[in-house]
Amino acid sequence: METHSIATTPFEGQRPGTSGLRKKVKVFQQPGYLENFVQAIFDTQTELNGGTLVVGGDGRYFNREAIQIILRMAAANGVRKILVGRGGIFSTPAVSCVIRKYKTQGGIVLSASHNPGGPDEDFGIKFNSANGGPAPESVTDAIFERTRTIDRYLTLDAPAIDLDKLGTLQLGDAAVEVMDPVQDYAKLMEALFDFNAIHQLFNSGHFRMRFDAMHAVTGPYAVAILENRLGAAPGTVMNAIAREDFGGHHPDPNLAHAQELVALTLGPDGLDFGAASDGDGDRNMILGRDFFVTPSDSLAVLAANAHLTPGYHSGIRGIARSMPTSQAANRVADFLGVECFETPTGWKFFGNLLDAGRITLCGEESFGTGSDHVREKDGLWAVLFWLNLLAVRQQSVAEIVIDHWRRFGRNYYTRHDYEAVELAGAEGLMDHLRRLLPDLPGRKLGDQTVSYADDFAYTDPIDGSVSEHQGLRIGFESGARIVYRLSGTGTAGATLRVYLEYFEPDPARHQQETQEAMRPLVLIARELAQIVARTGREEPDVVT
Repeated sequence: METHSIATTPFEGQRPGTSGLRKKVKVFQQPGYLENFVQAIFDTQTELNGGTLVVGGDGRYFNREAIQIILRMAAANGVRKILVGRGGIFSTPAVSCVIRKYKTQGGIVLSASHNPGGPDEDFGIKFNSANGGPAPESVTDAIFERTRTIDRYLTLDAPAIDLDKLGTLQLGDAAVEVMDPVQDYAKLMEALFDFNAIHQLFNSGHFRMRFDAMHAVTGPYAVAILENRLGAAPGTVMNAIAREDFGGHHPDPNLAHAQELVALTLGPDGLDFGAASDGDGDRNMILGRDFFVTPSDSLAVLAANAHLTPGYHSGIRGIARSMPTSQAANRVADFLGVECFETPTGWKFFGNLLDAGRITLCGEESFGTGSDHVREKDGLWAVLFWLNLLAVRQQSVAEIVIDHWRRFGRNYYTRHDYEAVELAGAEGLMDHLRRLLPDLPGRKLGDQTVSYADDFAYTDPIDGSVSEHQGLRIGFESGARIVYRLSGTGTAGATLRVYLEYFEPDPARHQQETQEAMRPLVLIARELAQIVARTGREEPDVVT
């Protein structure tokens, strides 16, 4: 098989965002577009030459074609062994698991996470480092800089690899091993959680659940673990077959996009437990009967109860949360006497803390929760964690959370998303707020008095790196907060996210409806940012 050097020219805009490079499928299908970015990875990550690479994706449209391109390029660039999931499938946390277990030099993940899939929808690619986590900014910056000057890429003239047959094949000088994508991940989960207790819960005759795989990558993992291993009834995993277009749905596990599942949990005959994961399997939503667990509360509850699971029975070393995530986890950390770190949004910011042993659990309000078992957030892991707690505590989801509020107080929390906002309007809104920040402390807004207002910057306590302009924070003397941030995970326009929280210590006031309780703060946030005037949106597209 002959190696070919193909002349190319740079494409504009190949800077990775918080979770890699994401564009529309048709952008990636341009001749040379994917190839340029992949070659930039090989040109900058020289340890891959002679090393081992993991490759897989969430199965969305263009996944198989992209993998064939990457396999040929990896072989041409001197990679000696390539581990690829059968069918081109690997959930994002499973990629991290495999990188760490086999001590590979990194991995390439093909996904646009919770974004839609299909010929006219989204695609994405990111590089994970040897620790199993998303590449740090120093690496993604180097990759981006290389895309700006790239003039050639290397590939092999070779037929397509059969991705559906387990085994090892030769591709030039590289060995390509097509692996069972579930096996190693399932073994890791069994080491962390009490599978016998969960099995007994499923077989008690008094527990009903559904897991919505949203026709995405977690389907085969959930069927193998929940139904085949733990004994959940057949059909417990709904929308279990992974499809290139996610069945025409938006694979985002929230109240807006998982309405079928939400409906099954409502009323006196509702399910005891409902859960969902997203396109690439790294996000999760947790539901009880007539009860939604916010991701912020979920992180706090898991931290407070981690000692009840085999994998964390000796306790946790620390917690980290993204800045927009509620401060509920801080209260648990204070009680446990461990550190709690506030980082920018983006899972890569947890990596140094995890590698240094400073934290055990971490999470984001955007339905992401994880621990030191891998270096990605992990949707099915969170579901199994909750199942372990339900089995041990013998309480309902609502009872566990309400008991948690009674102990620690309740952080009311909501997020309002304004999606696909015209970029100039969104940036103008943020610039307007930045000009206001210096004069806000001490000012009265509604019934709240501002105590601080800043543009969040983070200094990594491990390597000293600084990340600036990570979101605008407005804190009030009452403990309430408003955070404004433009999301970097979309592919069209900008998504304005507005995060709001306030702390209520009085158990007698813990049962208020969230949006009603937050209404005064919502009005302050809308008026201060001039959201209607600057975006043309009267209401958010998604309220969580």
